[in-house]
Amino acid sequence: MKAADAPEKVAKSRPLQAVARIGLVIYGVVHLLVAYLAVQVATGDPPAGGAGGADKSGALQSIAKNTGGDVLLWLIAVGLGVSALWQLAEAVFGTRANRADLLLRAMNLGEAVLFGYLAYSAAKIAGGSSASSTDTAQQGLVGGLLTKSWGKPVVIALGVLVVLAALLIARHGLAKRFCRELDLAGTSRTTRTAATRLGQVGYTALGAVYGGAGVLLIVAAVQAQPKKATGLDAALRTLAAQPFGTVLLFLVAAGLTAFAAFSFFDARFRKAD
Repeated sequence: MKAADAPEKVAKSRPLQAVARIGLVIYGVVHLLVAYLAVQVATGDPPAGGAGGADKSGALQSIAKNTGGDVLLWLIAVGLGVSALWQLAEAVFGTRANRADLLLRAMNLGEAVLFGYLAYSAAKIAGGSSASSTDTAQQGLVGGLLTKSWGKPVVIALGVLVVLAALLIARHGLAKRFCRELDLAGTSRTTRTAATRLGQVGYTALGAVYGGAGVLLIVAAVQAQPKKATGLDAALRTLAAQPFGTVLLFLVAAGLTAFAAFSFFDARFRKAD
C-alpha cells in the first residue's frame, strides 16, 4: 500500500466507519434536542441550555445538566470527532456517489467542520468548561469586524454567503441529492420512501433556519448592531415574534425532527465504498 493511500484506507476501515455512523446518530439526537428547545421558545419557556440557548451548543449544555452527562458528552465528542474525520475523507477522496460531484464534496466538507466544532464543544463542556454558544462567538466576531472601516461590507458578504449556503442545503433536500450518498438497494419501498421524504423535509427546514440566521447577519451589518447577529437562537426567537410565529416555530421543530430521523437513516445506509 502506498503511503499516499494510507489516509483513504484508514477512513474506509470498518472500525472507524462504525464509530462514524454512531456520530451521525448523535448528530440526529442533537437536532432532536434543538427541536425541543425550539418548542420551548414557541411556548414561551426559557430553554434550559445555559448560555447556548436554543442552538446546538445549548443542546449540549442541556445534556451536561443530567446525571452522567459528562460521560455522555465525552462519548458524543468521540463520535462526532470521528464523524468529522469521515466527512473530511469523503470530501477529499469521495465515494463513487460524489467523486465527480463538487456540491456533495462541499456538503461533506461543511459537515466535517460542523461535526468538528460540535465535538470540540462537547469535549469542552464535558471537561467542566463553559462552552461559548455559536451565537456569542458570532456576535463577538461581527462586533469586531464592524469596528473596522471595511467591516460592514465584509459582514454583509458573510451574511450573503450564509444565505447562499442555506439555499444550497434546501436544494440538496428538495432535489433529493442526498440519496446519492445512500445505499438503499435491497431495502423495502417503505424504507426508501421514508428516508427520501425525511431527507427532503429535514434539509429544507435546516436551510430555512440557517437562511434566517444569514438574513439577521446582513441586518446586523446594515444597522451596525452586532447583537442582532446571533445565529440560530436569535433566528428562532425572531421567528417567534412574527405573526403566527408559534405555528411557524412548531413547523421548524417538526422539520428539525425530520432531519434528526433522516440522520438515523443516514447512519445506517450511508455509502462507504
